[in-house]
Amino acid sequence: MGDVRLLLPAVGTWIVAWCAVAASDAGLDPVIVAGSIWSAAVALLATVFVARRRRRLAAFAAIGLVVCAAAGLAATSAAVQLDRRAESPLAAIAASHISADVVIEVVAAPRPMRAMWAEAGEAPTLRVDARVVAVDGRAVVPVPVTTTLDLPARDLSLGVRVAFAARVAALPGAEQSAFRLRPESEPTIQGAPPAWLAWAVVPRSDLADAATRLDGDGAALVPGLAIGDTTAVGADLDTAMRASSLSHLTAVSGANCAIVTAAAFGLAALCGARRSIRVVAALVALAGFIVLVTPQPSVVRAGAMAVAVLIAIASGRPGGGVAALSVAVIGLLAFDPWLARDYGFALSAAATAGLILLAGPLAARLARVMPVPLAIGLAVPLAAQLACQPILVLLDPAIALYGVPANLLAAPAAPVGTVVGLIACLILPVLPAVGAALVQLAWLPASWIALVAHGASSLPGGRLSWLPDAPGALLLAVCTALALVLVFATRSRTRAWAAAVLAVGVAVPVGISVGGPLVVGATRPGDWDLAACDVGQGDAMLVRVDAAIALIDTGPDPAALDRCLALLGIGRIDLLVITHWDADHAGGAAAVAGRVDTVLHGPLDGDRSDRVLEPLGDAGAESIEVVAGDHGTLGDASWRIEWPRPDAAPGNDASVVLELEASGYRAVFLGDLGEEAQARLLRSTELGRVDVVKVAHHGSADQSARLYEELGATVGLIGVGADNGYGHPTAHLLELLGASRTTVVRTDRSGTSTLTADGDGGFRLWSESGAVGARS
Repeated sequence: MGDVRLLLPAVGTWIVAWCAVAASDAGLDPVIVAGSIWSAAVALLATVFVARRRRRLAAFAAIGLVVCAAAGLAATSAAVQLDRRAESPLAAIAASHISADVVIEVVAAPRPMRAMWAEAGEAPTLRVDARVVAVDGRAVVPVPVTTTLDLPARDLSLGVRVAFAARVAALPGAEQSAFRLRPESEPTIQGAPPAWLAWAVVPRSDLADAATRLDGDGAALVPGLAIGDTTAVGADLDTAMRASSLSHLTAVSGANCAIVTAAAFGLAALCGARRSIRVVAALVALAGFIVLVTPQPSVVRAGAMAVAVLIAIASGRPGGGVAALSVAVIGLLAFDPWLARDYGFALSAAATAGLILLAGPLAARLARVMPVPLAIGLAVPLAAQLACQPILVLLDPAIALYGVPANLLAAPAAPVGTVVGLIACLILPVLPAVGAALVQLAWLPASWIALVAHGASSLPGGRLSWLPDAPGALLLAVCTALALVLVFATRSRTRAWAAAVLAVGVAVPVGISVGGPLVVGATRPGDWDLAACDVGQGDAMLVRVDAAIALIDTGPDPAALDRCLALLGIGRIDLLVITHWDADHAGGAAAVAGRVDTVLHGPLDGDRSDRVLEPLGDAGAESIEVVAGDHGTLGDASWRIEWPRPDAAPGNDASVVLELEASGYRAVFLGDLGEEAQARLLRSTELGRVDVVKVAHHGSADQSARLYEELGATVGLIGVGADNGYGHPTAHLLELLGASRTTVVRTDRSGTSTLTADGDGGFRLWSESGAVGARS
């Protein structure tokens, strides 16, 4: 029992940290929140001394004291950091909606933002997490920021400083980053990282370069297995890895840290070093490994846990795994309370807890009916999946039914690929030929893992749909607990009760997943006029006038568009408008090849536009390039092109802007126009008031307040993906719509939605999810 005594303080600290970082969002003073917790701690401390003779009361007070002290550290840290954010000069700049010259310091490996739809050979835009160190030429107290940069990933290594002019948007207190920066000038590298960080740049880059010389998905996985670099992992492989519950293999965590620390500890022991020197060697190796793979949340958790274990070994009092995990969680949440809301950190901690608490008992139970090695091999992935699944359903409301078998098949290959790949990474800068040979060797287990992922994800019935969000997570946690009772309970009555309740618990989401589409189809109105398709981070809007159908953009994914068209009963499309050639607007065009009569588009863009138009043309569609002033009809409605001007260069600001005049309403679709292009649009034409506006650029901050004021729309449609990483729709845009009293319908909250004009200037709204409104 002593090993689990710190679990309660760790859980309490996690809950308090999760709430404390959002205190300011809820209108609470973070200082008062922290002060209240410390006041409770003082009261409990007094109770311990006063009630010393009442042992039970004193014991409960002591437990409460430890919980409050640990939680108080996290709450105090949150209060201090929230105050630092509020006092940052970026806060005033964001409130004024002006630009600033900033210098940021990169604190994590950049992540590709458009890998799923980047054109062949096109470098993706990178999302960069950093801290701002200077504003308008003056050094400032660092605060966390996030931005997107079009620079090579190799140039954005840990510790690099980048300067650029940026528009600033404040983010909610619960967000890991305090501000989002939108570059308005070309970013320039201003300072190289310090030597203790710079050494990792060359081996990381050399490993990535060596892997690109190999073929297949195995080449993309080698850097991921070795150092957690998933930059080369394409959309198809990433989807397959997630669907088969194998994506954790490319997230550096406890297993990788254990291999490194054990190797350093063992090597020092072979050299005859005493215990303290062995611990120091393991700590140095661990620190170097964290720098090499960059401090991702799962790495930080694993590293902190390893440090706790090594310190216990050095002191001669080795602790258990639960104690080490609890200490690591408490310490990290006290340092960075925002980790409590990070999915990577939560999954890493949950998987570790599952392995520590469940793997042994499950293996013992399974060993009764199968050989011990097989029982152990099955218990490990099963324990991890049971612990992580309630968190995973928050990200994707489904259960991967083939996850455990897939992990069993991948298990022998994963450590080989990890160890050989890591050795190759370290050797490549010194002995390139030897390192390249090791990369080729690591390619074999990596290719096997990719094969398992694709095989498992392609099998029928691989996903069991589940309830989404917190209710789904809570229900699954209860079902998991009942399943464990069913496995470990000794009384037949208890097992029968658990089985009955479990059957009901599983029947609820299964019934909803089967009956849900039927209910959606039955409740969808048949007389809708406009529809916003939920296609993720992208646009796909439908207009129906009598029997005529227009589709404005296709979103990034043909499958998502096809699902929307099927849901709304759309077969033939009379008019397809491609506003511009970015894949989040044109990438789903394959779904409508052979179903389109006419395609309207803006200025051509070489191969990018050819890839969209050629399949449509081959299937019989007529393509017409349009400019401002062109017009036509859709059934009884009329449409007119308001933008772009003739000879415009392709891009966001040359998006086709279509104005539609139908019986009972007017609508305008703004593509991805930015603020400057919107201002030019206003100067070139008089749009007047409309009833519906398709908001520009998924609700980015790059908007003209005057445009939305002039439009005065009743409804604003926003095509946007959940957790899109861009912060769309931004608070600035939502404020503009609120000022013009425009009701927001956003696909990340409402799913696919339809509008039906009532003839009096209003609309009836139907949505898949029923959620409507500006904010989450």
